[in-house]
Amino acid sequence: MALDEVEAGGPPRRYGTIVIVGGGCYGTYYVRQLQRARAREALGYERLVIVDRDPDCPAGRACPRDTEIRVQDWGAFFQEWLAGDACASDAIVPSPLMPHLLFEWLKERARALLPARPVAMLTPAPIAGVLWQRVGKDGTRYVSFAEWTCPVNCIEPRTCPHTRATRTWSLPPALAAHLQAARSAAEPPDGPVIFHCTHRAYGVGMIDVGDVLAAERALADAAARGPASLLVGTVSHCHGALGILRVG
Repeated sequence: MALDEVEAGGPPRRYGTIVIVGGGCYGTYYVRQLQRARAREALGYERLVIVDRDPDCPAGRACPRDTEIRVQDWGAFFQEWLAGDACASDAIVPSPLMPHLLFEWLKERARALLPARPVAMLTPAPIAGVLWQRVGKDGTRYVSFAEWTCPVNCIEPRTCPHTRATRTWSLPPALAAHLQAARSAAEPPDGPVIFHCTHRAYGVGMIDVGDVLAAERALADAAARGPASLLVGTVSHCHGALGILRVG
């Protein structure tokens, strides 16, 4: 659900399982906010799951009894859960400081589905019009429309809290335009596959698991046509992490 739909007073979303990445200060905040949102019928869910390697993490100590703590590495959890119990009605609450977990999940799925074909990560070309860009040590391209420091709990409203003007930017259409401009290249990238984190209620942003599961189908379709270079992004309106998943 886009932020505009929430602000327009649309019906509250109902979720099956909501997975919170990390049980530190951010995870603790998200648990409390989701509890408040459910109590006031801003959204509904059946189960909260916090994933953290520390069984004594702050969120685990503060969480209600109906919240499950999974003591597990984030990447291992997603490989297991997304291949098993996850369904389209579920959602993921990412951590602001997490690595590009969903890209890593999709890369491992490519290796499992296509064991005879080489799989690698490539760094995407710079994205036109995006002001701040850096490439991490693992080749991930980090991008942001903001050249300033944003508060970690910003919900990216239509009026930017920093500029005090209408927010005219959004990464998903910027990535679509990037691919359109690349169509004339000798080997343009496929996709994009976008995991879009948007605000749902009480300051909590989420990624729909339906979009994550659809990414595996997009990968299979692209690879069936031959060599594939799938542009994958985990993004909000303002910030994102990008990689190209190359299947030879």
